[in-house]
Amino acid sequence: MRIGHGNGGRLAYLGFGLAAAGVATILLVHWLVAFWVPTEAAQGVVQRIFYIHVPAAWASFLAATVAGLASAAYLWLEDERGDMAAVAAAEAALVFGAIVLLTGPLWGRIAWGAYWDWGELRLTLTLLLWFSYLGYFLIRGSVADPRKGKRFAAVVAIIGVLSIPLNHVSVVWFRSLHPEPVVFNPEGPSLPGEMLATLLTSLAGFMMLFLGLFTIRYVIENHSRRRHRPTQPDSSGALT
Repeated sequence: MRIGHGNGGRLAYLGFGLAAAGVATILLVHWLVAFWVPTEAAQGVVQRIFYIHVPAAWASFLAATVAGLASAAYLWLEDERGDMAAVAAAEAALVFGAIVLLTGPLWGRIAWGAYWDWGELRLTLTLLLWFSYLGYFLIRGSVADPRKGKRFAAVVAIIGVLSIPLNHVSVVWFRSLHPEPVVFNPEGPSLPGEMLATLLTSLAGFMMLFLGLFTIRYVIENHSRRRHRPTQPDSSGALT
C-alpha cells in the first residue's frame, strides 16, 4: 500500500509506530519471562505462558468489543466508517484469539493433563467467540448484496461481544479448573511485584500492537474502498 501525505498517511505512520512499539515491548517481555520474573511455586515453568496468554486474551476481548460497538454504530448510522472499524477490529480479534487458543491448551496439557476440557465454560465461550468472528467474515463474503452482508455480519459481531462479560465471570460463578482472575478481582491484584510488573508490561505491548494493527487495517480498508468507489459526475457532468 502506498502511503499518502493526508490524514490516511498520518494514520498509517501512527499505526506502524504503535505496532513497532508493541512488538518491541513484547520482545522485552520475553526477556523478562526468561531471565527476570520468578518461577511460580505451584505450577512451575509452564506458568510463564500466562504472560502471553492473558494479555492476548485481553487484546482479543478489546478487539471484539470495538468490533461490536463499531457494528452497532454502523447499523444505527449507516456510516461506512463504522463498518471499516468493525472489519479492522474483527480481524484483530481473530489474530489475538488464535494466540489465546494456541497458548491455553499448551498450559492445560501440563496443568490439567489434557489440551482441552469441554467442561470448562471459559474455554468453550472463548472458542465460540473466535468462531463468531470467523463467521463474521464468511457472512460478509457469502451474501450477494454487499449492504445486506455488512448488516448481517454486524449483527453477528454484536452477538459475539455479548459473551465477553459471561466469559469474565464464568470462573467465579461456575465450578472451574481455570484460574480465577489475579488482577481484576475485588481484593485487588494477587500477584507478586515482579509478576505483576511483567504482566502489565506485556499487556501494554499487546494493547499497542492491537491499536497499531487496527489503525493500519482501517487505513488499508479506507484506501481500498475509495479506490473501488464508483465515480460520480459533478454539476458540470464531468466524472470525479
